[in-house]
Amino acid sequence: GLVIDGRTLSLIFQGDLEEKFLALARRCRSVLCCRSTPLHKSLVVKLVRRQLKVMTLAIGDGANDVSMIQAADVGIGISGQEGMQAVMASDFAISRFKHLKKLLLVHGHWCYARLAKMVMYFFYKNVCYVNLLFWYQFFCGFSGSAMIDYWQMIFFNLFFTSVPPLFFGVLDKDVSAETLLALPELYKNG
Repeated sequence: GLVIDGRTLSLIFQGDLEEKFLALARRCRSVLCCRSTPLHKSLVVKLVRRQLKVMTLAIGDGANDVSMIQAADVGIGISGQEGMQAVMASDFAISRFKHLKKLLLVHGHWCYARLAKMVMYFFYKNVCYVNLLFWYQFFCGFSGSAMIDYWQMIFFNLFFTSVPPLFFGVLDKDVSAETLLALPELYKNG
């Protein structure tokens, strides 16, 4: 592991030593930055994001973590005794750190699976609709006439765009929560 303090981080960022710091950090299983300023926290997240081209996750519980949470791809705020600033700046909020495992492994998997299915559904819906319009234009000699009334088109889009997401959001769970917690490697399937 690597433990680094704020003063050393200042020297790293002022002395153009970011690449050496990142090379050292990549060799460690865990890196702990202690006694660092909010600016240092956000600079570390931006450095990892920029150099390694990976998705970053930042977790914080106070106002000093806001810049780090906003710099990350995914920000998680822990509501606690230090106030609600981190929660207000984050993408997700949890009440305790122990809920992070369920948030990532269970809800993250379900959200990814639902989004993937919904993207495929919307492509399918739009391809079917545009294909119908395309072939109708051959039938009417490319005159530009409308195949259906506007209220029918609005109903089609409203019905086929609002109802399926509600069903998918409420009912679709491809794997149970207990299985996802017991087998964390299922998160990598997507």
